[in-house]
Parts: sequence; C-alpha cells; structure tokens
Amino acid sequence: MIRRIAAATLSLTALLALTGCGADSSADTAKSQDDVTLTIGDQAKTLQTIIAASGALKGAEYRVKWAEFEGAAPLYQAVQAGAADTAYSADLPALQALSGGVGFKTVAALQNDGRHVGIVVRKGSGVNSVKDLKGKKVVVSSAKGSISEYLLANVLQQNGLKYSDVKVQYLLPTDAQAAFSSGKIQVWATFGVYQAVGLQQGGKLLVDGADGRVSGYGFLGASDKALADSAKRTALSDFLKRLGTALTWTSTHKDAYAAAIVQRNGADPAVAKTLASAAYSKVLPITSEVNGTVQDVADLMHGIGVLDPNVDVARSADTSLLK
Repeated sequence: MIRRIAAATLSLTALLALTGCGADSSADTAKSQDDVTLTIGDQAKTLQTIIAASGALKGAEYRVKWAEFEGAAPLYQAVQAGAADTAYSADLPALQALSGGVGFKTVAALQNDGRHVGIVVRKGSGVNSVKDLKGKKVVVSSAKGSISEYLLANVLQQNGLKYSDVKVQYLLPTDAQAAFSSGKIQVWATFGVYQAVGLQQGGKLLVDGADGRVSGYGFLGASDKALADSAKRTALSDFLKRLGTALTWTSTHKDAYAAAIVQRNGADPAVAKTLASAAYSKVLPITSEVNGTVQDVADLMHGIGVLDPNVDVARSADTSLLK
C-alpha cells in the first residue's frame, strides 16, 4: 500500500474518471495489428503539449492516451491503481513514490537547469534572503516529498539553517496559487507554470534550483505491470526515443513551443515564454552518474525524515528500455 502520499491523492474512482477524460492521440498515430495502447501520465499537460507541438508521435505503431493530473502525488497513485502506464516527475516525487511502495521502475532520466523550481515570496513579506525564512511558514507544493521541498531543505542547509527552523504546510498547486494571489501565503516553494504565474502575480523569486541547488534530473517511470507486457515494453522504448526527439525540438524552437503552451494550456504569453525556457531539454539513459546524483537527494531527504524508508536509486531503475 502507498504510504504518506495517499492523503494528497484522488480516490480510485476519480482517478479512473480523470484518465478517461484524457486526450486520445490515436488520430495522430497508426494502429498496429496488436492495437497496443499506452496510457501516459502527465502533469499540467506538459508532455502532451510537447509531443503534439513537435509531431513526435507521427508514424508510431501504437496508440497513446493521456492521463492528466495536477501534481506528481495523484499521478503516482494512478500508476499504482493501474490507471496509467507511466509517470513523469522530478526526482524527489519519484523517490517518495518508490519509498511509499508504488510499483514502478524509472526507465529514463530528464534533464534541465533547475530553474523550473523556486521559492517565491510576496513583495513586502520581509523575506529578502534564505536566512530570513527562519521562523516563517513556507507553503510547499504539491505534497510531502516534492522537488520544491528538496529545494527548500537544500538551501536551508546551505545557509546554516535546519529544516525545523521553518514551518512547512503542504498545498496542491492550484489551491496554493489562489492563496498566494489573495495574499494569504507569503512564502511559496513551487514549480513550473505555478512558479511562473506566482511571479506574474506580484511575487519575487527568492531562489531557484539553478547552480546545483536541485539535481536537474527528472524521471519517466513505467509501472511494473506495463513493463511485464512485452508489447507495451516495445512501445515504451519507442516512446522514450520520440520524447527525446520532442524535447530536442523544444530546445531549438522555443518560440513555437511557447505558442503551443499558450494555445493548449491557456497560459499568458509571458508565462509561456518562461516555461519554454526552463523546460526539460533532454531524455537520457539512466546512468551511474544520474543514480549517484539522485542518491544524494534521497540521502539528504532521508536525513531530515522526509523520505523514510530511504531508496536505493540504482536498484529502482530498469535501464533496458533506453540505452
């Protein structure tokens, strides 16, 4: 059973309903005789926007359905429930799900410069440096064990503070965004589109994940059930390569990618431009270097009691799908 993340997730009925509402990209793909369908888990339409804008699925001999979720915690719950074949997240949510017993393996690494995660403060909050966070309430999105929480823990440690020096509250991103906009939240550790919107709504970036403050790695994971299906394994291996092609496209067509974010997500053009510049840019095989870097993340979070039990990162990977 999944521990810790359950409180932040949706019921199985809701998960299945959400999955059923996901977009089916079969119109863009060719059916194979076996009619294999991959249900790809996504957050905030990120992967499906990249795939659609780049045309990376054209000619694929399998169907893709999208399972759309607000954050990593409900997405991993969907994987556990059999409502999604894959999950996509930053490193720490994947570690938290593995620690909590979700049945999946990491099959590919995603890489960016870390600027997609940050701590945003309201102007006038009196917080001008990380050291000013001592004694403050910090809202973390989306749940315990998020990449935002790792950034918070790491920068506190780098500035001589303990994790217990701040008061952490967990809120799903849309709830936190509304509270931040109305002035009910002064300090918000968040990521992606929510970070960009928070800044647009008058927030100030205290610190982001660049310069090694986060690992810069994310993971695409596949459920144990999907990996046990030989036809799905073949399709997943192909999908990873196509996702790599799509991410290469986003890094060389930032304006077109930003336009796609506006069109598909309804984002403000300025927010879309920020997201396009901070997106994952590569799909990589899971190597010893990736595992070692992410193991450091696991060890730090285990040390402050957020990740318990700890995770052996290398043993949680299936490196056979992407060489």
